[in-house]
Amino acid sequence: MAIQRVSWKQRKAVDFRAVQGAVAADGMGNLLSGLAGTVPNTTYSTSVAVTELTGVGARVVGLVLGIVMIAFAFLPKALAVVLAIPGPVAAAYVTVLLAMLFVVGMKIIVQDGVDYRKGLIVGVSFWLGVGFQHGVIFPEFVAGFAGGLLQNGMTAGGLAAILLTLFVELTAPRRRRIELAFELSALPSIREFLAECASRYGWNETMMQRLDAASEETLLTLLQDDEESDPEPRRLQITVHKQDGGATLEFIAAPGEANLEDRIALLNDRLDETSGEREISLRLLRHLASSVRHQQYHDTDIVTVAVDVPKAEPAIEA
Repeated sequence: MAIQRVSWKQRKAVDFRAVQGAVAADGMGNLLSGLAGTVPNTTYSTSVAVTELTGVGARVVGLVLGIVMIAFAFLPKALAVVLAIPGPVAAAYVTVLLAMLFVVGMKIIVQDGVDYRKGLIVGVSFWLGVGFQHGVIFPEFVAGFAGGLLQNGMTAGGLAAILLTLFVELTAPRRRRIELAFELSALPSIREFLAECASRYGWNETMMQRLDAASEETLLTLLQDDEESDPEPRRLQITVHKQDGGATLEFIAAPGEANLEDRIALLNDRLDETSGEREISLRLLRHLASSVRHQQYHDTDIVTVAVDVPKAEPAIEA
């Protein structure tokens, strides 16, 4: 996610299909390394800081660097030149990279919005990772647990983030779900479902109409993408829950080629006449929703739409 954000000249939504493929490739590489009894592969996060510092994000550069690293394994003298770099110089270089990497990580968190839940998860996970890495949290127990697995800050912090996320999700207000056919005829069922949710959460008629319109425009946009990408029938799952006084709708459906976040961000650009119908749906969705997040995977689309409660209009005195 971080390398995508620093590689693009203009801000775009993260392509989780690439993230999904990268994680799968990294896991498969580690599995094969374990079976072969060799050193496992890893993804170095410092490349994010290097890309941010140099502004070079071309894939061909990464390919060339990979070839160079492979060549170093067969050229001991070339590797000796790198190892001959003085310690203070290497320390200064690493310090700059880690500082920039920390800032990039904070940008990712802040740009997606920070509430008390996310702040708790990020803060606790970061300090637990630092504490386990430097042996200040129960070192006598951690050192012998699973061969010292938790002595790695990335592992300990990542595990803490996963457990805290599960805890926050389990203690959150109960969510309402409905699963139906991914087609236009599902709109009446969706309206009935939203009406039940509005009655349960105490939302007024104006809020109900806004939820109805936002869900309809989201469904229409996803259906237009699905017709072009895959004609096979799909299922749609909608989840609604109350958050920070407003409503959050989550649509899990078939994958499409275009990302709603990017398309909404580009609405101010000039569009051709054939895209007028889609432009209307996107403009309505941007007006109705306070935020739209679209996560695209190889087999699933997840669209999260946040809708705020309309503010009461002040009464006009005679």
